[in-house]
This record gives sequence, C-alpha cells and structure tokens, in this order.
Amino acid sequence: MVKDRMAVLAAMMDQGVIPVFQHPDVETCISVIQACADGGAKCVEFTNRGEFASEVFAEVTRHFAKADPSVVMGAGSIVDAPTAGLYIAHGARFVVGPLLNPDVARVCNRRKVPYSPGCATPSEIGLAEELGCEIVKLFPGGAAGGPEFVKAVLGPMPWTRLMPTGGVDVSEASLRAWFEAGVVAVGIGSNLVTKPLLDAKDWKGVEARVRQTVELIRKIRA
Repeated sequence: MVKDRMAVLAAMMDQGVIPVFQHPDVETCISVIQACADGGAKCVEFTNRGEFASEVFAEVTRHFAKADPSVVMGAGSIVDAPTAGLYIAHGARFVVGPLLNPDVARVCNRRKVPYSPGCATPSEIGLAEELGCEIVKLFPGGAAGGPEFVKAVLGPMPWTRLMPTGGVDVSEASLRAWFEAGVVAVGIGSNLVTKPLLDAKDWKGVEARVRQTVELIRKIRA
C-alpha cells in the first residue's frame, strides 16, 4: 500500500492524470475507481460534494484497503481543516482543494499527507510552497490563464510543480499544450469519466479511456 508522502507524490506525477470523481452510490464509486486503477491511474481524487460524502468515502477506502491496496484515495474539494482531518482519518492519502487554506496545510503536514491547494496567482502559488505544498493545483486551470499562464509562472519559478484542474480534456491537443507548458500532472473529472459511460455502467469503457489518457501523457512526455 502506498502510504508514504513522497511515494504518493511520485505516484501522482508518474501517472500524470488524476481522475476526479464522486458519486453518492458506494458500489458505483468502487466500480469506477477500480476501472481507473486498472487503466493505470491508481491515484484517484474523490470530491467532497453532497451530504454524507465522507461516509461514502470511508466505505470506499475500507473496500480498497482489502480488495486492492495499491489504490491511492485522495480527497478533493476540501476547504477547511476539520474536513481535511475527517478525510485523513477515513484513509485519504492526499488532499486537494479549490482554494488555499493554511490551516489545511498544517493538518496535512502534521500527518505527512500531500496537500494540493487551488491557486490562481503567482503569490498564491508562492504561499502554498512556503506552506510545504509540493504539487500546487492550478484552479480553475483554463480560466486562470491556461498553458500560457503555466509557462509564465515557470519562467521565474522553475521549481514550481503545477497540476491544472478545469480546462483540461483528454484530447492530444489539450494534454500536449499543458504538458509542454511544464505541468507535472492534470486533474480531469467528467471529461475523463464521462456521463454516457457512467449512465451505461460501462466500466471497461472507463478503464480503456483512462488507459488511453495515461499512455498519451507518457507519449507526450517522451
């Protein structure tokens, strides 16, 4: 089981794409996340949305701890420290948020859990790095300036590791633009696990789409 902070960060960067997913039904979550893992994306971000989302997350992480310990569950849409602590207690191996909250960074650092806060300016990115964030989420990726923004930031701050979410799709043109600009990974939600695949319960289709995306990123990086 990948638990160590550095191992989780390495796994996130290695797979290149973090599937972003949430569903109120536990079995649906298990099926989708297993499909993502089988497709080569074992680090999956479960978004904290809707009532009782943390309870669904707890059941899902409990399942994978036994069924497939190689799956690395992360918690997304985390905006405050108590929620971060709750998800970490339920087995979150990384924490992602739409904004930067220093209290969340402190909780995550104390527990050696990677924290990727949502940032949209160089000052926010710099503060996140001062707080110990190794991979900073660029959010919303497209609206914040897209690949051109990434290039502009990495000029004076080449040590920065950015992971855009929002404004990223699975096409080669989109992925190539982001990775050639210098991102270390991308977060993709409904453009990866699409509604038609979900409605059809086409888990093999999800697996194939994820595998295609992971392989495409590998090809672009090569």
